[in-house]
Amino acid sequence: MSVSCGIVGLPNVGKSTLFSALSAAKAEVGNFPFCTIDPNVAVVEVPDDRLELIHGYIETQRVLPAVVKVVDIAGLVKGASEGEGMGNKFLGNIKECDAIMQVVRCFGGQKVLREEPVDPVGDIEVIELELAMADLETVRRAIDRVAKKARAGDKECQMEKEALEKAAAFLEQGTQLRSQSWTDRERQYLKPLFLMTIKPMLYVANVADDDLGGDNQWCQQVAEYAASHGCGWLPICADLELELRSMEAEDRTMFMEELGVSELGLGRLIRSVYELLGLQTYFTAGEKEVRAWTIHQGDKAPTAAGVIHTDFEKGFIRAEVYSVGDLDELHSESAIRAAGRLRTEGREYMMQEGDVVHFLIGK
Repeated sequence: MSVSCGIVGLPNVGKSTLFSALSAAKAEVGNFPFCTIDPNVAVVEVPDDRLELIHGYIETQRVLPAVVKVVDIAGLVKGASEGEGMGNKFLGNIKECDAIMQVVRCFGGQKVLREEPVDPVGDIEVIELELAMADLETVRRAIDRVAKKARAGDKECQMEKEALEKAAAFLEQGTQLRSQSWTDRERQYLKPLFLMTIKPMLYVANVADDDLGGDNQWCQQVAEYAASHGCGWLPICADLELELRSMEAEDRTMFMEELGVSELGLGRLIRSVYELLGLQTYFTAGEKEVRAWTIHQGDKAPTAAGVIHTDFEKGFIRAEVYSVGDLDELHSESAIRAAGRLRTEGREYMMQEGDVVHFLIGK
């Protein structure tokens, strides 16, 4: 399955710097409003040390990590939903994403050309009000669409209209829909609208290089806001990430050791996004390739097979499964089989994080 994240925030908070640090593509980075005009898109490999571990025991032609599409969207401003700044053209790009990463400024100084004082919660509220107003316009159009049939007695349209009106009432108050409770049926009615305020949100506190742990007062405000709204957050120094990304591997390792940084921010970001979306990873390994696949937590074996090819879900017969830990302990699939660790699972098997799987598929 494909996973996509949109990076949003006010102008000049470090969105494009973070994007450049996370991807091989280099976004235009500048210190002036609307430096990003068109959305930058990159396919970012998901770092996973388990791939090389598997490759160390199973000879294969190539190693393919899972990927996440990252979209860097132009800085939004107050009134964007009504056409201010670059307007709501870019809000449409967010609709296509599975999750939203909102970058907020959590450092002082004169490095960024903004007259306003550092106020991360205020920045968040500006962005989220614009998202709510844009969603409200979408919901109101949907209400108009179903109203006539609802008045004519169509029960399905009546229930849809009730769900839409419930959403509209929250959005009129600027409330993010992700913070509210929805029945499965209500979510079914809202899903085709691709509403931005119902998508999972991760707040990325952009910090200075002397506060990598995010201990300053601004980060704590972000942490409290995230906790009270059921969202995730993490601190990252976008400038430092970009600098590390530009170094040779040996120099990068040495510099990270000096700073006490154990990993690049990409790994932490991806793990946070996976957690928000309820995702997990399984692996396939053979002569041609070792590959990581992304599925939802709770997916059963046929669904996981369908991620490789849709026909595999229909033709699923059984799965042979072992864990990465089994391979690391016993060093080969033949040893795993001999030790009785290779399990045969059927259609009801619920996939586990880190499973290594061979699927048997019928025609």
